Amino acid sequence: MHTASIKARPPRRKSRMPRLLGWLVVMLLLGYWLTDRYFPVDLFRHAPPVTALHPVVAAKAAELVELSQQKGITIRITDDFRSTAAQDSLYRLGRSDPGSVVTNVKGGYSYHNYGLAIDFALELEGGKVVWDLDADGNKNGESDWMEVVQLAKQLGFTWGGDWANFPDYPHLQMDFGYSIRELRQGKRPPDSISE
Repeated sequence: MHTASIKARPPRRKSRMPRLLGWLVVMLLLGYWLTDRYFPVDLFRHAPPVTALHPVVAAKAAELVELSQQKGITIRITDDFRSTAAQDSLYRLGRSDPGSVVTNVKGGYSYHNYGLAIDFALELEGGKVVWDLDADGNKNGESDWMEVVQLAKQLGFTWGGDWANFPDYPHLQMDFGYSIRELRQGKRPPDSISE
């Protein structure tokens, strides 16, 4: 009996395709994360720069001032739209610049940067503004501050004083259901919102 020599086949080389696909997925996810973090505007969406308070927020802020006045409380809107440069300047306070920490977010991460937030203070006779949560200037036995907050909530604002991690008592915002991530990607609420 004759046995033919059997040539051994060289070992089959494993395909690198699954490994390459895995790395491609990782790189795409990393690229998406970096793009959102450092280049937040969607390249396919034209997002005009925000330069003022949103019209609905502006109208509700004016209404809040008027309703507060009817209760015998004078308030002043101390801040509304804020540029990213102004936000960064506030962020540096208490960190690299002297002063107290007043915000936990850098430019582009505040609803002020998208014209969707205001800050308020109580205004005393003579024009002095105070951030006194206990003041009862209209002498009705209730905190003027909390009366204003209740009015603001009835108008559709959310109050920064309700935040657990970093309460921001002067802060009122209307996000219209948009997250900061969506706003950074160029999404914007329409100029008029049906109620």
